[in-house]
Amino acid sequence: MIECNRQPLLFSNLPKKKMIADFDGGDITTDGGLPLLREVDRTIGLIDAFDAAIYDPRCPWLIEHDQRTILAQRILALAAGYEDLNDHQTLRDDTLLQDLTDRRLKVGQKERDPLASPPTLCRLENRVTRPDVVRVAEALVEQFIASHQTPPDQLILDFDATDDTIHGNQEGRFFHGYYDSYCFLPLYVTCGQQLLVAYLRPSKIDAAKHSRAILKLLVRRLRQVWPNVRIIFRGDSGFCRRKLMRWCDRNGVYYILGLAQNAVLKRMAQPWTVPAEINYKRTGDKQRLFGWFSYGAKTWDRRRRVIVKAEYGDLGANPRFIVTNMPGDEQELYDEGYCQRGDMENRIKEQQLGLFADRTSCHWFLANQFRVLLVAGSYVLLETLRRTGLAGTELATAQATTIRLKLLKIGGRIKRSVRRIVIHLASGYPLRALFRRVLRNLKAWSRAVRARQLDSPAPAT
Repeated sequence: MIECNRQPLLFSNLPKKKMIADFDGGDITTDGGLPLLREVDRTIGLIDAFDAAIYDPRCPWLIEHDQRTILAQRILALAAGYEDLNDHQTLRDDTLLQDLTDRRLKVGQKERDPLASPPTLCRLENRVTRPDVVRVAEALVEQFIASHQTPPDQLILDFDATDDTIHGNQEGRFFHGYYDSYCFLPLYVTCGQQLLVAYLRPSKIDAAKHSRAILKLLVRRLRQVWPNVRIIFRGDSGFCRRKLMRWCDRNGVYYILGLAQNAVLKRMAQPWTVPAEINYKRTGDKQRLFGWFSYGAKTWDRRRRVIVKAEYGDLGANPRFIVTNMPGDEQELYDEGYCQRGDMENRIKEQQLGLFADRTSCHWFLANQFRVLLVAGSYVLLETLRRTGLAGTELATAQATTIRLKLLKIGGRIKRSVRRIVIHLASGYPLRALFRRVLRNLKAWSRAVRARQLDSPAPAT
């Protein structure tokens, strides 16, 4: 057994005093803000939904760590910034995390046993099956639906793919020429800041692979709940595929998609690109002209409306094209419709940079897909905290990393008695007023959600 080295840490002396440190502080936590995420989960039931989605083949009376606790341990740790399974070798002894994951006490026991070890967490990742993964993915969509108090009039579904660089010999490992690396090619679907789909794919495919099937499933489920909702499919030129557009046309789904340039498009755009160049050379001011024309590629089933942005500036011509079946002003559709999809890049950054969705180092592909979904669950908790608890505050639009730094990473001392657990947060914490306000907001939101659930009619059997 490995024994910890308890030799004290010696720092440079202060005036007339020595400075010494050790790791024998006892029940002290660096994540005193994590109870906020537990408040969120108790209201939306996300971890319970994940637990119900995954079949547990273990014998109930022989297991040490129940599945729900393991999932809570992993998801909350990701939100707190612990991306590696090895972190749990010591994190499993964190008393606050044990409390937040509802680690049960045995009969007659006063202190909780450690949480799951890295090998136990790894076994969970490697025993999930494809049906388990599908049900977890469905739980994300159901969570999105449940987050709406009233039926929405319009939903804009943003589709985007990104690279997930890998460095080992994982299953599904392929080289991607565009990204110049061995990587996976995950697909994300968001609606505003909310996440609906986090789908890991090998990189030997087209960027739009499986997008039509996913869009079909989403539209079918969303229209079951909200029959009159207006659905818009939005993506860059990688998703401008004839079968996708044809399906949208036939099923009453709007789309607004980027369209890659070619010689025919540039020629048809000359009524706007030529005046833009002439006006720039005459005035020296950057020019932006908008128009539209009917265009049909050889592989398309019919001609479609293409909007052109004819831009000319100091760097020369910069024409852009989008294809859409939506009515409306060309500039408004481009600026307020298509360009707003750029915000989805921030959601992907939060997944991969802030919550470590690119930590796909398992050998088996399905285990890596499960890791991506665990990160998605962590993101849903943080996004719900931002949307409800942080609404109207200085952190209302903060990224996941900022929320973690300012709200979750708080030092605290934990005291327990028979009837309660007290977390004495750091007296020097500078955002105490904000923390109190966030908790009040969460409590009010939770009461509203529960009241709405009580008032809603029981589902038909």
